[in-house]
Amino acid sequence: MTEIRDLLKSAFVNFELKATEKEAAINELSTTFVKKGVVRNDSVYFDAVMKREEESTTGIGFGIAIPHGKSAAVTESALGFGRSQAGITYDSMDGKPVHLMFLIAVPEMSNNEHLRILSKLSRKLMHEDVRQKLMAVTDVEEIYQIFE
Repeated sequence: MTEIRDLLKSAFVNFELKATEKEAAINELSTTFVKKGVVRNDSVYFDAVMKREEESTTGIGFGIAIPHGKSAAVTESALGFGRSQAGITYDSMDGKPVHLMFLIAVPEMSNNEHLRILSKLSRKLMHEDVRQKLMAVTDVEEIYQIFE
């Protein structure tokens, strides 16, 4: 089973997302994947994420969004984390802005790995204390501890 620690590298963490809109926030986080070579083509990956958003929003409520894309442009599974104190307009299920965003990238041929990652994140993020801790963390090691 893939662990959060294996997927979420410190290079994929942004504690101060500048974006205030869904597309811009997803783009801002996905560029970290490109810099580290886990995404070869940013626009192909971004299109996969946005296509998934058209099916139904990944803004699950409680200030959380878990956008994800499965694409041939992805060389290895990765997880990005972005935080916005101001909030991101996201078209969430509860209509509220997003403050915590987890972006999942998985290769085209990776079966249902993104679903396993999603369920692991969702189970933890249901708890208010976890969300509060994530709003305050200052380094990636703290994020690992929250999910272990």
